[in-house]
Amino acid sequence: MARGTEAVIDVAALARNLDRVRGWAGEARVMAVVKADAYGHGLERCLPALVEADLLAVATLDEARAIRALDPRTPVLLLEGVMAAEELPVVDALALEMVVHSPEQLHWIEAAGGSPGPRVWLKLDSGMHRLGFALEAAEAAYRRLHALPGVETVVLMTHFACADDPEGAMTDHQLAAFDAAVAGLDGPHCVANSAALLTRPGARRDWVRAGLLPYGVSPLADRDGPELGLDPVMTLESRLISVRDVPAGDAVGYGARYRAARDVRIGVAAIGYGDGYPRNLPDGTPVLVNGRRQALAGRVSMDMATVDLAGQPDAAVGDPVVLWGRGLPVEEIARAAGTIPYELVCRVTRRVRYREIPYLRSAARS
Repeated sequence: MARGTEAVIDVAALARNLDRVRGWAGEARVMAVVKADAYGHGLERCLPALVEADLLAVATLDEARAIRALDPRTPVLLLEGVMAAEELPVVDALALEMVVHSPEQLHWIEAAGGSPGPRVWLKLDSGMHRLGFALEAAEAAYRRLHALPGVETVVLMTHFACADDPEGAMTDHQLAAFDAAVAGLDGPHCVANSAALLTRPGARRDWVRAGLLPYGVSPLADRDGPELGLDPVMTLESRLISVRDVPAGDAVGYGARYRAARDVRIGVAAIGYGDGYPRNLPDGTPVLVNGRRQALAGRVSMDMATVDLAGQPDAAVGDPVVLWGRGLPVEEIARAAGTIPYELVCRVTRRVRYREIPYLRSAARS
């Protein structure tokens, strides 16, 4: 605790954001994606709010096991399906639903002679060329799944490559190709991810996959979460551990990248790439000190980041620093780093202390 570097997780904000997603989804049911330890926010602390979704989705069996250790009943979908035939009994034991995206997976299920459960998810490749059956194989795969014992519903799904581009044509092409391939096949559709939920109302269909949105982060390159009415769930915080005067012309930090153009006060924050704060952030990247915007000044090191304290002559050791979150969208920091906000929230390291603002059902939606 002495270092004061924390990721503060506002679980009540998560619940409010999920309500916002439901509003956008309309009549569609909401799948909340909780892979990668709830996008770096911590599955265990987030689960009380996220079980309000209609379904939780994970990428791996270990992630599904983690949910089952906390909650034996919430529906859980294995987004990438099984990696080998030997995993099928584990799926059954954990009472999971699963995506079938390849001929190999379908063969394993048929050869086992069992049932994947009453609802199975058939993934089609509509143009992203990552996972999914070829569109021309859609009907045959659909009929083989329906022929399995106990299968009542086959959900037809695909994934968009460019849904974060509201003006891009590829999403429309993918949606049209998907619709042509599944014409005449009876079953719910699941095609909209977070970005498509916002940019393509016609893609909402029966199920929407809410990945980043519940965590208060925008999947769109040109919009930040607060602009969408979302509350950031993670705030990465630290504090100043040193304040010093640097004369004009002197350099600050490794590589002497930043050189003071004037006499300047430099604050040192206890945060660095060892905590997940990107090393490649340029000078001028915004940082909040005492709730006010200041500028990064010098290269981020493993344990420390240096900040120009212009305009805060009274800033002192112990003052609070926000690197992203409430008051400073993580999307803005991601743009400065040349990456996406998904990466930043997922790579906060284990030496950062997590502190939870609890989820109280009576207050979360007020």
